[in-house]
Amino acid sequence: MCGITGVLSYGQLREEDLGRLRRATGLLFRRGPDAEGVWSDEKTALGHRRLSVIDPSERGNQPMVDTTGPYVIVYNGEIYNFSFLRNQLEEKGHTFHTTTDTEVVIKAYREWGTSCVEKFNGIFAFAIYNRNDQSLFLARDRFGVKPLLYAFDERGLAFASEMKALIHLTGKRPLDKEGLNLYFQLTYIPAPHTIFEGIKKLLPGHSIYIKEKHHELNCYYRIPYRSQPRETSFEKAKIKLKEALTRSVRDQLVADVPLGTFLSGGIDSSIISLLAAREVNELNTFSIGYRDHPFFDETSYAELVVERYGTRHHTFRLSNQDLLEHVSEVVDYLDEPFADSSALPVFILSRLTRQHVTVALSGDGADELFSGYNKHPAWIAAGQSGPANRMIKQVAPFVKAIPGSRDGWIGNKIRQVGKYAQIVGKGPADRYWHLASFGSFPLRSALLREDFLTRPDGSPWTNGLNTDFNTVLEADMHLILPGDMLHKVDMMSMANALEVRVPFLDHRVVDMAFDMPVSYKIQGDNRKRILREAFKDDLPESLFRRGKHGFEVPLLDWFRKEWKGELDQVVFNRKLVEEQGIFQWEGVAHVREKVFSKNPGDAAIHTWQLYVFQKWWSKYALR
Repeated sequence: MCGITGVLSYGQLREEDLGRLRRATGLLFRRGPDAEGVWSDEKTALGHRRLSVIDPSERGNQPMVDTTGPYVIVYNGEIYNFSFLRNQLEEKGHTFHTTTDTEVVIKAYREWGTSCVEKFNGIFAFAIYNRNDQSLFLARDRFGVKPLLYAFDERGLAFASEMKALIHLTGKRPLDKEGLNLYFQLTYIPAPHTIFEGIKKLLPGHSIYIKEKHHELNCYYRIPYRSQPRETSFEKAKIKLKEALTRSVRDQLVADVPLGTFLSGGIDSSIISLLAAREVNELNTFSIGYRDHPFFDETSYAELVVERYGTRHHTFRLSNQDLLEHVSEVVDYLDEPFADSSALPVFILSRLTRQHVTVALSGDGADELFSGYNKHPAWIAAGQSGPANRMIKQVAPFVKAIPGSRDGWIGNKIRQVGKYAQIVGKGPADRYWHLASFGSFPLRSALLREDFLTRPDGSPWTNGLNTDFNTVLEADMHLILPGDMLHKVDMMSMANALEVRVPFLDHRVVDMAFDMPVSYKIQGDNRKRILREAFKDDLPESLFRRGKHGFEVPLLDWFRKEWKGELDQVVFNRKLVEEQGIFQWEGVAHVREKVFSKNPGDAAIHTWQLYVFQKWWSKYALR
């Protein structure tokens, strides 16, 4: 894993452009602490920071120039089938001078052109420049594991792995109102949007080809959704899935550096860990727990897996103080507002894990593929008619008055019932968008001034969503997975120079999952049915009886105690809010009132959104 930057000029590349590129590349040092390189000609400059994983010798440093062709590459990622592709390319007459997957990518482009991406099984973002015709090819992996941002203007194109580097290349830009509203709607900003006007995230499964001021955006991969999945028996599907996951984990264990797995105690990471433990002697596994908040602690479940498979386990037990001490560093590293508070424990887990290994496998992607979220059975149930839903609608006003929050089992159930009542009777797309959201239009219209207010309706992600539950999972794959889950893990792991791989997102596993009937994934409240059944003899039974738990932190408790003064200075500061001119003070003050009330609901999340935004705003000093 690495960090990449680059500029393609429509005219002559200026000396100041090259200087900015060098400084922008340096800003990505945490993604790649092992080496730095810059290459340029009269039109283009490419920068690279390297985290050495495959062939850590100097031969693998980038930018890499093709010794027998006109191509130069900067590449971030891993191609797991690079040995297979190398053999194919050698049979076609290509010669190699390194053992890296980087050289395989550049030779594959030379052989197959832009269609080479369809042959890659891996996670990647890269740029390949052709010195002969001065064209540039950018591509991002199928599901958006690796980030790639870009911006066009009258001078040309700039791109980078992270916003901090891209802004250094393009200069500061105005706030993007749609991105701002999506942030307060979802807690993150999904592709292709960003918080800045004119800067885009390249969509997963897409590429861009640029030549002579013209550019073509191409989608090279789509999830193969079928309205009528193939008829394969449940027993055969279990066997095929287990084989596919075993193959995926084995492929992703290839590395020339120490590796391990995240082991949270949930089904997903436990499956990845058990499969890896069968391939690696004394596999390193890593988990964190909360000493001060047992409700959020899952380490006891992780230790059951450790006992069965004898991994070399590392448990990091965090106190409130441990979490609080890392908040500033985490928020400071964010390039745009991102308010999934679980980024904090992911950051700490990544930092502590990096002390032992360079690569970690995670269980990300299983919730979206096989139905792991609490919202999934809620979406199904709320679309049905019957006395239960009619009763829910009748009691909803009373439930709303009962205190609810995310910081305890009872309060969380009350909060969930209240949210469920709001989606009963809505259409498929509206139900989904409501369940995916944390900030409604009424909330945003109270918070944001009118000239900053827009109304994202979710249609880019819910088009095609219908009564077939597989369309819900497909929407998750396009929205929450790359926008929240994968972005969080990439930013927090790469901030600590840790590479994280995701075996559930091998495209062969994904294609298989979307070729299964809905009933294989969810029946009633039985989520991840096929995963549970396929691995029930391999994992401790108690893992399958536990409920779904998020990787959350106790925000409400912090806000009411340790952080009260900090919030009044950064968020609930009337002078700052009014001078800033984005928010309405009355709306901000209402959020504060809710946080300290007996019925906070989601006020802690809204407060965290405001806090992260204000810290980001002060860093970028937008005016």
